[in-house]
Order: sequence, then structure tokens, then C-alpha cells
Amino acid sequence: MIRPAELIERKRDGHELGGEEIAELILAYARGDVPDYQLAAFCMAVYFRGLSSAETFALTDAMVRSGATIDVGAALGRRVVDKHSTGGVGDKTSIAVGPIVAACGVPFGKMSGRGLGHTGGTLDKLESIPGFRVELPTDAFLAQVRDIGIAIVGQTADLVPADKKLYALRDVTATVDNVSLIAASIMSKKLAAGADAIVLDVKVGDGAFMKTLEDAEVLGEAMLALGQRAGRDVVCLLTDMDQPLGAAVGNALEIREAVATLRGEGPPDFQELVLHAVAHLLALSDLGVDLDEGRRRAETAVQDGSALAVYERWIRAQGGDPAEAALLSAPVVLEVLAPRGGYVVRLAALPVGIAAVRLGAGRRTKEDPIDHAVGVVCRRKRGDAVVEGEPLAEIHARDDDAAAAAAEAVLAAFELADEPSRARPIVLQTLA
Repeated sequence: MIRPAELIERKRDGHELGGEEIAELILAYARGDVPDYQLAAFCMAVYFRGLSSAETFALTDAMVRSGATIDVGAALGRRVVDKHSTGGVGDKTSIAVGPIVAACGVPFGKMSGRGLGHTGGTLDKLESIPGFRVELPTDAFLAQVRDIGIAIVGQTADLVPADKKLYALRDVTATVDNVSLIAASIMSKKLAAGADAIVLDVKVGDGAFMKTLEDAEVLGEAMLALGQRAGRDVVCLLTDMDQPLGAAVGNALEIREAVATLRGEGPPDFQELVLHAVAHLLALSDLGVDLDEGRRRAETAVQDGSALAVYERWIRAQGGDPAEAALLSAPVVLEVLAPRGGYVVRLAALPVGIAAVRLGAGRRTKEDPIDHAVGVVCRRKRGDAVVEGEPLAEIHARDDDAAAAAAEAVLAAFELADEPSRARPIVLQTLA
């Protein structure tokens, strides 16, 4: 029988705990046998003392064992791929990546989450499509991946319940910001959902959780180690989030942009990230292709219309209407005009994300409703030339007052200069 106080004391004093000790503690907490106050103390000890790679794996494995797991590959008789992003401003990548992967003949099964704060959630974006169902029973989820090639659904209640309980506790005890706890939280969900190969997109910069490339590398390496120790193939992309991804920030606006990207008409940075991620996913699949061939097939699926056709079949399969005309539009659209000519040398992601949240596109608390129509569209981005009086952005709002407040915040996110800044690629580094 474990004694939580003893484990807390040992971790507080910097000692390494055994894997079974951590497993017993987490599983007992998931059952309700260990109270919140003791796990809060344990998390704070971990926050200051950290976890070794062995301890982090034991934590991850215990969270997986706390609930049901899905073996998608065994159910389909195929190697299944998945993608995860650490979240950012305008990140609608999975909505474009999934249909391209499926159009290339590789099953794409994903369980996603909702947004909180300035980082939007994939489920919230998909729910801006009228009729779209994000909740599917496991059997229906597997059948859809087999028949359509793609399904993106909400995490089931019985999948990794220890993580859900532990994350809620960390959120209110200032212990979210710890690499081992973050890596275990992310990877426990990916491992329990059963994908054989995973591409991780770790955002770096102003609008990301990880502000520096060095911090992102540490998190990426931690998640890689967990995946490899669990027998999965994992690639980690470190990608730029100093400015919003693509142009659109806001749920229905982002769906429109994802669909445009499937037609080959998306913003250059977003199009590049999507094709890059798909190439890695295909290279990790059972197709037997390398990265270059994966990229070629991804481009072909966009050019020949097969990716868009898969998108439409997928949306219909989950009860949605794939017609862009069915998406909500905000009643007020206000242009943010350039106060001078020159070049955009900076477009800070965080203020744009916060402006979108204040318009109603995101949540400040988990109970907040989402307004799927509102948001921001960035018409100029870093490196772009602009003439005085030209639109830098558009505000999509419910009323004039909300639009004016957002316009002021978004204008402040732009920095204009006489000379362009040095170009920065969307993919900063690849870890494998």
C-alpha cells in the first residue's frame, strides 16, 4: 500500500521514485483513493524537482492504464497515423492535413480537444460546420476511419481519465508549466488513442506555450523519448508561432481557410506546413515512401481534387454540411488600415489571439460559449509590403463596438518599417 506523503517527501527532496510507486500513486488518484491536496503537493514537488525520463514514462504509462485504450491499427489491419499540435493562433492544420493523408490512402484517426484562451481547439472549429458531430462511439469512429479514411472526434470520457483529472488540478495549482508533466499529458492521450505513428507540431514563439526554440527542443525531445519507449514512430516539428498561422483566426473563418488550402489556394505559410506534415505522415505510414515521395503525393492529392473530395465525404459522414455557404458569417466586418506605408516586420500572434477571444471566438473559462462566426483575418503578414490606407486585417464581429475594440488591439500587433525583416521559415527544426 503506497503512502502518498512519503512519495511527496522523497520527490520534494530530489530523489527518484520507482516506476511502480508512481503508477500506484496515479492509479489510486484516478480511483479517488488519493485526495486532490496530496496530488497537488506531488505536482508542486515535480514542478520544482522535475522527473527523470524513467519517471516521466512511468507517469505516462500509468495515465494510459487509468482508462480504456483503442488499438486502431489492429482494428483496421493497417498502420494508422496521427498528428498533434501544442496549440497556437490560427492553427487549423489537422483539418487540412487529415483529408490529404486519407486521399493518399493512409488511415487518419484523431481524437482532438477544445480550445482555452488564445489557442483554438480543433473541435470548436469543426463545430462551426452545421450539423457536425464531434462525439462518436468507438465502433463508429473505427468504422468511419476504415470506410472514409478519416475521423476526428472528441476524446471519450473513458480514455486517459487520470490525465483529465490531473490536468484540471494542475490548472488551478500553477503546475501546468513543467516539461515532464506536459509531455506525459500529451503523449498519454496519443498512446491511448492507438496511432502507430505520430507527427508532433510543437509551436514556438509569441503565440505559443513554448516561447523559445530551446524550450521547444526540450519538450520535443521529451515527447519523442516517450513515444519511442512505447514502441511508436514519432517525428517532432518545431514550427513558428511568432505570428498567426495562415490568415484566419476564428472558427468558421479557419474552416474556410482549411478548405481553400485543400484547393491549393491557402496562405503560403499554412500551405507549406500542411504539405510538410503530410509528407512526414506518409513517410511514417505503411506506403513504403520516403519524405520526397510523400510530399509529391500530398501535392498531387491537392492538385487533382481528391483531398477536397475526401474532406466533403468526411464532413458528411459526421453529419455536417461541407458547403462553405452553410458556415456562419459575422454581421460586422471592419477593415484595419495601415497608418503608413512600408513593410510588416512583426505581427505578434498573442494580441491577435486575445482579440479573437474577446470577440467571442475563444474561451476564457471552460464554460464560455463560442461564437463561431467572429474572428480576425490578417491580410498582411511579416515580410509583406503595404501602402498607407491598405487593409492590414479584417475584424469579423457581432457589433460595431466589439469590432472597434478588436481593431485597435490588432493594429497594435503590427509593426511597420521602411525595410523588410529577414524571412523566417514556418518549420524551424525537425526532431526524429
